[in-house]
Amino acid sequence: MLGQQVNLQTLSNTHWDVVVIGGGITGAGIFLESARRGLKVLLLEQQDFSWGTSSRSSKMVHGGLRYIAQGDISLTHHSLEERERLLKELPDLVVRMSYFFPIRKGQFPGRLSMQMVMIAYDALASIKDHEWLEADAVKTLFPALNGKQLKGALRYTDALTDDSRLVIRVLQEGCLEGGTARNYSKVTNIAQQEDGSMLLQVSDTTAFHQKHGNQPLHHIRAKHVFNATGLWADQLSGTAPRIRPQRGSHLFVAKDRLPIDSCLTLLHPDDKRYVFVYPWKGETCIGTTDLDHRFDIDEEAFCTEQEVDYLLKLVNHEFPGADLERSDIHSTMAGVRPIIASGAGRDPSKERRTHLVWQSNGIISVSGGKLTTFRQIALDALAAAGMIDAATHKSLLKGKTGRCFNHQLDTPKTLDQPLAGIATGAELEQQVRWILQHEMVQHLDDLMLRRLRAGNLLPDAGMSLLPQLKPLCQQVLLWNEQQWQQEVNRYQAICQRYYQPQAAEAQAFIAAQPLQA
Repeated sequence: MLGQQVNLQTLSNTHWDVVVIGGGITGAGIFLESARRGLKVLLLEQQDFSWGTSSRSSKMVHGGLRYIAQGDISLTHHSLEERERLLKELPDLVVRMSYFFPIRKGQFPGRLSMQMVMIAYDALASIKDHEWLEADAVKTLFPALNGKQLKGALRYTDALTDDSRLVIRVLQEGCLEGGTARNYSKVTNIAQQEDGSMLLQVSDTTAFHQKHGNQPLHHIRAKHVFNATGLWADQLSGTAPRIRPQRGSHLFVAKDRLPIDSCLTLLHPDDKRYVFVYPWKGETCIGTTDLDHRFDIDEEAFCTEQEVDYLLKLVNHEFPGADLERSDIHSTMAGVRPIIASGAGRDPSKERRTHLVWQSNGIISVSGGKLTTFRQIALDALAAAGMIDAATHKSLLKGKTGRCFNHQLDTPKTLDQPLAGIATGAELEQQVRWILQHEMVQHLDDLMLRRLRAGNLLPDAGMSLLPQLKPLCQQVLLWNEQQWQQEVNRYQAICQRYYQPQAAEAQAFIAAQPLQA
């Protein structure tokens, strides 16, 4: 289990086989695959686990229909194999969902071409799980859907998850295999020594040291270093830049304003991009956009005014009676994908989603790829480091035997349920107490945004929960009254700045304001 943080000074006294930098899904996967091979492995994350892209994705464990259309059969095949693995091994966390692709008269792609894609999609997953529904059946399932020129819809299946909780689950598995993970630990420099070992300079950025302006440096030695920092990969790789940051934004609205029980794959009326509308933990989620991200990557991403308009236009076009407005939006969520740049000046949506492993000065960098294929990305990284041979690598990639998750966790039964579905305050207390004891929470936003998801799923960012959470945080985390109030202020500022639809003027104003540590 993650448990409580280990002091960096203690960690610096150990010579590690492997240090993984980055606590998103890619780093977590490398951490797990290293630990299960009996190596002494340490993972360091500069913010909270899954703070970046891995808590702000579309929550989909999927193969990607559009990758077939783009000719990327290998990526789709690997993704679908891993989708089926996760559905089998983590049935409470990764859940199969029906997706519907409406077909309208004169639309491209039409029924025939999409059916061919879906036949291939099912074949790659070794299942048969698609069907055609006539227009009347589609209208029965989605009464509010625009019926203009509707011929029917193709149904297929993919899966949904809580991406941040998936990261935590992978990290927990790695810890149970003997690994050590620590958040709020920033690697500021990496140097290869004469004996070939790697020396890392690490600063402690926990709440205590941020508050006191004291971030002591520690030095950690390792045989192998993996740079799995996503957007920040270029800062540590020691090579020419390879990352093209691309932002994807989502809106969350109450289910009663847009009732959806299955996922709809829709074409935006302006540019014919795929946009999903789907149920997630009791809310309806709308997304995503796909834009080059031109803001500072050290600043949390936010959904711009133009993106809000874009997504609302899609919804109100496809559900003409919904009349959704900004006031209906409970929250927004923006993540930035670390896409490997092709250098071809492509439209952001046409860049490939494959990952890349490269090396320089003893540092093995890994970036790009998909949430779904984290295990295979990790195996590629270990192969590049010479930690598994070519035959083993090939066998593990193709093998359908053996599990990724071998440990059972004694977690509260409500851990993967929507907050709205928790019947009593006692159940919430049990869940939160477990999280505080076992998931290395350092800030209130760690708990509210990434462990509970209250910041996205509840009105007013879940502020109504705080009176119940306060005594738990004070008991388990030993926060005094002053620290509790500082955490509340910090959480409110983060939600207002990054998780609410703002006018452009308001975004410019709040982005210029300092955020209290």
